Amino acid sequence: MRFGLVPGTGAAAGGRTGFSSWNQPWLWGVFLVAITVTAYLPVWYAGFIWDDDKFLLENPLIRMPDGLYRFWFTASSPDYFPATSSTLWFEWRLWGKNPLGYHLVNLFLHALSSLLWWRVLVRLKIPGAWLAAALFAVHPVNVESVAWITERKNTLAMFFFVLTLLWYLRFKDTGRRLWYCVAAGAFVLALLSKTAVAPLPFVLLGLAWWRQGKVERRDLLHSIPFFGVATVMALITVWFQYHLSIGSEIVRDDSFFSRLAGAGWAVWFYLYKAVIPLNLLFVYPRWKIDAANLLSYVPVFLATMVFLVCFHYRRRWGKAWLSGLGYFVVMLLPVLGFLNIYFMRYSMVADHWQYFSIIGPIALIAAGITIGLRSFGERKPLLAPVICGILLIMLGGLTWRQCGMYTDVETLWRTTLAGNPDSPMVYNNLGGILLEKGQTHEAITHFQKALEIEPEHVNAHNNLAFTLHQKGMLDEAIAHFQRSLELQPDDAGACNNLANILIQRGRVSEAIALAQQADRLSGGMNPVIIGTLAAAYAAAGRFSEAVTAARQALQLASAQSNIALANSLRAQIGLYETGLTSSGPGRYE
Repeated sequence: MRFGLVPGTGAAAGGRTGFSSWNQPWLWGVFLVAITVTAYLPVWYAGFIWDDDKFLLENPLIRMPDGLYRFWFTASSPDYFPATSSTLWFEWRLWGKNPLGYHLVNLFLHALSSLLWWRVLVRLKIPGAWLAAALFAVHPVNVESVAWITERKNTLAMFFFVLTLLWYLRFKDTGRRLWYCVAAGAFVLALLSKTAVAPLPFVLLGLAWWRQGKVERRDLLHSIPFFGVATVMALITVWFQYHLSIGSEIVRDDSFFSRLAGAGWAVWFYLYKAVIPLNLLFVYPRWKIDAANLLSYVPVFLATMVFLVCFHYRRRWGKAWLSGLGYFVVMLLPVLGFLNIYFMRYSMVADHWQYFSIIGPIALIAAGITIGLRSFGERKPLLAPVICGILLIMLGGLTWRQCGMYTDVETLWRTTLAGNPDSPMVYNNLGGILLEKGQTHEAITHFQKALEIEPEHVNAHNNLAFTLHQKGMLDEAIAHFQRSLELQPDDAGACNNLANILIQRGRVSEAIALAQQADRLSGGMNPVIIGTLAAAYAAAGRFSEAVTAARQALQLASAQSNIALANSLRAQIGLYETGLTSSGPGRYE
């Protein structure tokens, strides 16, 4: 198949198109990186947003000298992505709280992955390989993965994921065991970056079918080690999710049939956003799926019928569609809702969840454009580059605009709220930003709006209680903290905050019990909570215990390089040693 401006798939030959001098792989590689960097220029000015604080800025393991050991060999982190966490550990020592460095590394990884996708598609003899890679590079759905520092998980895992495919294909083409070994090693690193790449062994079997028309016994044997390591890492991730990340919180309580119907909705939603990437949101409205309504299963029924039709015509046109869409759905399997993911409390879908799958429909679109335009190669040699250029400019413009959402966290939540005005999480988070800016009245309004939509929103109760405390409305604050703990008894932050207010109210014994509970829930690793416990001991006149707790908190704060807290604790220790007390509201989390 020949297409005048797409190298690697029968690009311009001789002088028939007038573009033979441009048919240089390195030149197309430079151009691919250039359009990627150009489309993402606004990211250079982006800041830290939601979850970047827990994942990076306030993550004590990032600051600890033994943080690398803890990431790899302990359960200190709520998720097991040690390769990703290690990159951030090293980068923290390079650029600290400057977001530019982290953003540039994300962008660099995304550009590299785009280049690797080009080479993989060329090796698979997919028409329009370079065009597919370019569409992937500037597709606005991918902005969430590139512009959000927390999604280093995606960009790093994608790099190793595509590297695995490329090296595995080289092994299949050359038979050299070295390529098989390095492919397996790259897959392990991909899994250690993010376990969402676990379906890759199915992709390897699909590639064998695409190239050979069948899956042979040797293909199955070659895939066994990949299935083994994927299974082990998937089980580890599930354990971390259910025991540490989610804990006792209820993410979803719907039935299997509701999840099955929702999986069909998600597949079509992601396909729609891949083809028409408009009205993209950071948090989409959460679906309400009625498992008793047969209409809820129409999307999954239609998706099944599409695959059956493609399978029926697999010896003709159906093979490409079955391969592309099959890859798309297989790589979506971890995020279709059959397993609980914490973010599903807020939405059943997210742009960054289709980062690994979107190349499937993109490759189909690029191949279709290539095949559709190849007949014009000699008669209208400029038609192909003009159409492809317009398409890339349009997508690049949408990506540029989408990047603006990530300028800062307030812009993110205000933009999201405009498209999803019924999200209690967005109201709560925007209220938190307004509170930090001193706009207390507006913050209270947003917290109350969140509770109107979801009366059992734990974080909104916590934040409203904290705000009321700041305004001196202690009884109202206590009521909201107590309601929060009724809904989520293992919330260490709420226990700590309520303990601080009770100290001010003179209810010292209750404060000590709550601070001790918060310390247990946090694993004895939170210097703020231990500082509250010290204040409670001091308020009760138990000064020796107060000094011991304060010194423990000081040691942890110093290890985490929390200078402000460490200085405060040093002052507190002096007060406790002289028998004086100094209790305050503490830090609210």
